[in-house]
Amino acid sequence: MSQSMQQARRSVAKQERFDVLTRHLLPDLYRYAFWLSRDHLLAQDVVQESLLRAWQAFDSLKDEGSAMSWLFTIVRRENARMYARKPIHTVDIDVLDYHEQVELSTTVNTDVDDIRGALAQLDDGYREPLLLQALIGHTMKEIAEIMGLTPNTVCIRLFRAREKLRAILSKPKRLKPQRLRQPYRRPNFGLLTVAACYEGDS
Repeated sequence: MSQSMQQARRSVAKQERFDVLTRHLLPDLYRYAFWLSRDHLLAQDVVQESLLRAWQAFDSLKDEGSAMSWLFTIVRRENARMYARKPIHTVDIDVLDYHEQVELSTTVNTDVDDIRGALAQLDDGYREPLLLQALIGHTMKEIAEIMGLTPNTVCIRLFRAREKLRAILSKPKRLKPQRLRQPYRRPNFGLLTVAACYEGDS
């Protein structure tokens, strides 16, 4: 077998491994990016750029068992880079369209809406670890790796985040005018594939 054929086979095998590790995480990576950026298009850009960076650095991943926290860390850093390059205008949770508030659940009910609204009021330092635990299912150790904190600090932030969340939810509800709810259109995860990462790879 020629050297070029061996190299081609190794490249295909590498692509398959990367695809297996990343494909099932795409919805969670997008959901996390959306909660960081509060913008659908930006979240898709963040995930796509993160996949590209992950592909370029894939050989540096020594333990594929830690791929999840590795990918979430890349998404978090890429989101920060996006904000550094182009400051994003943020809006209050009350003026978000319904389809922008539905990311945490596909079931619409008052309790879920209240929780989403309360989460949006938390500072990033408290909201992010709580979302990583409750929404994605990360352990405290994984959250610590993603956020660059100690597990003890994560534990403290999670405790305070729940306390703040309870305090917000215990406040009397403010009545808001009914809004026409637009049909929710899920992001096209076909666009957030690893295929773009392979272009130009040899």
